[in-house]
Amino acid sequence: MRSGAASRRMADVKFPFILKLLAAALVALVLIGVAGFHFIEGWTYFDGFYMVLTTITSIGYGEIHPLSHTGRLFNSFIIITGVGLVLLLVGGASRTLLEFELQSVFGRRRMDREISRLTGHFIICGAGRVGRSAARELARRPLPFVVVDTNEEKLQKYSSEGWLTLLGDATQAAVLHQLRIEHARGLVAATTTDAINIYIILTARSLNGKLKIIARAAEEDAEPHLITAGADAVVSPYRFAGYRIAQAFIRPNVLDFFDTAMNQQRPLEIEEVKVGKGASVIGKTLESSRIRQELGVIVLAIKSEHTPMRFNPPPDEMIHEGDHLIAMGDPEGLRKLEDSALGHA
Repeated sequence: MRSGAASRRMADVKFPFILKLLAAALVALVLIGVAGFHFIEGWTYFDGFYMVLTTITSIGYGEIHPLSHTGRLFNSFIIITGVGLVLLLVGGASRTLLEFELQSVFGRRRMDREISRLTGHFIICGAGRVGRSAARELARRPLPFVVVDTNEEKLQKYSSEGWLTLLGDATQAAVLHQLRIEHARGLVAATTTDAINIYIILTARSLNGKLKIIARAAEEDAEPHLITAGADAVVSPYRFAGYRIAQAFIRPNVLDFFDTAMNQQRPLEIEEVKVGKGASVIGKTLESSRIRQELGVIVLAIKSEHTPMRFNPPPDEMIHEGDHLIAMGDPEGLRKLEDSALGHA
C-alpha cells in the first residue's frame, strides 16, 4: 500500500522545464558521443555507447580501444560536458523531489490545522462523483466543508481545488472527532456502499444528535434503513437520473426551466431564506412586504416550523418569525431579501 502511494506521489511531481532541458541535452550528448567515436575511431555503435556511458558516469574503466589524438580531444569534450550535465541534472532532480516532499508535509500540516479550527461546517464522507458534486456546490456558495475517504488517490484529485481533505475511515468515531463532528452543521454519507453509509450515520448520530445528515442510497430498498439509522433525508442518484430522463420526454420545457433556474452560469437562483428575529418583513403580507416589486424576487413557497410547506402562497399570506421562504430571483435580489429577513435592512 505504501509503495503504491509513493509511486502515485512520484507521478505527481512536476519537474521544472530546466530539468527537462538538461535531460534532453544529456541524451543529445550521448548520441553525439556514440556518433563521434564511430566516425573518428571507427568503433561499433555499442562500443561508442559504452565508452560514453563510462565516461559521463565517472566510472573510469579506461579506454575500450586505444584512442587517437583527435579521439582524446573529443573524449575530453565528452568528459567535461557530460559530467557537468549529470551533476546539474542529479542536483536539480534532488532539489525538486525535496521541495515536493516538504510541500506535501507542510501542506498536510496546514490542512490539519485548518480542520482543527472548523465550526459550522459540512462533512462529506466519500470522494466519489456524488461527494465531488456536493463539494463543488458547497464551494460555490462558499460554505466550509471537509471531504474524508479511505482512498488516497481519490482525495489527491481535490488537491488542485484547495479543498480540505482527510484520509480516514468515516465509520470510526476517532476520525469523526478529528473532523470536529461535534461542531459540524451537516454530514453527507456519500460512499458507494449502503452498508457503509448506514454505519457512518449510526456513528455520526451517536456523536452529534443535532447533526443534519443526508445519505446517498445505491439501492431503493436501502432508503428506509438509512432513515432508521438516523438520516434526515435520502437521495438516490439513479432514481433521480431516471426521473430526469423521463421528464425530458414528457415535460421538456419544465425541465429546461428548472435547469435554467439552478444553472450557476445563469442570473437566476432558487434560495431558502429564514426569517429571523427583528426582520422587517415580520407581520407583513407578501404583498405589503413588496418583496417582488422592490427586490424582483418571487416567493414560491413558505415553510413554517409547525405547518407543512405552502406552495404558491397568496398575496395576503402573512410572514412570521422562523418562516422559511423558498424564493427565486437574481443573486443580488436574493441577497437583499436575506439581509432583510435577518434584520440587517
